[in-house]
Amino acid sequence: MTLFTRFLFAVFTCAIVAAPINAGKYNKKLNIGDAAPTWEKLEGTDGKKHAIADWKDKDVLVVVFTCNSCIVAEGYEDRLIAFAAECNKADSKVGFVAINVNTGKADALPAMKERATKKKFGFTYLYDPSQKTALAYGAMFTPECFVLNKDRKVVYMGAFDDKPSGEPKVKFVEEAVKGALASKAIAPAETPAAAGCKIRFDKKDDDE
Repeated sequence: MTLFTRFLFAVFTCAIVAAPINAGKYNKKLNIGDAAPTWEKLEGTDGKKHAIADWKDKDVLVVVFTCNSCIVAEGYEDRLIAFAAECNKADSKVGFVAINVNTGKADALPAMKERATKKKFGFTYLYDPSQKTALAYGAMFTPECFVLNKDRKVVYMGAFDDKPSGEPKVKFVEEAVKGALASKAIAPAETPAAAGCKIRFDKKDDDE
């Protein structure tokens, strides 16, 4: 092996090592087709503890990371309420759940319950102060959406639609759900969710 060949081999090897494993284009934790992280015993605004298995009878599950205190997430609330109402119909094969991991007072469970009551949320709204679900899903913004198929593989992740304010032209989650129900490839399968507010992850000692 020549010196130049060894150099190319070393560069190629470093590139492979440096490349994130199982990471999408925008999501640095999950890729399309990955098994969705699970959760158990997350308390909801309904006073009950919930696990991902609660939706085991649904062919598709939509998971949305959102919160109370983000103006963009607030702007999406009516769209989420309307979408969840379709999911909640008796013959629906689609489940819907929202998860909040922010830990400030405005996002704590008591405030979530007030918000859910005021806005008449017709969907399960869970609180995860450990923030482990968002970390496992690689969620960074609110709202950020994940569509899971019957096998609970990620088939879409990113924005709810293409327009935080006004009438959207492309309803990413709605189209992804249709594709998942029909077992068809979804395009786009991943979009940036940067239009929302950053999730406020608690600083850990080893973050220094």
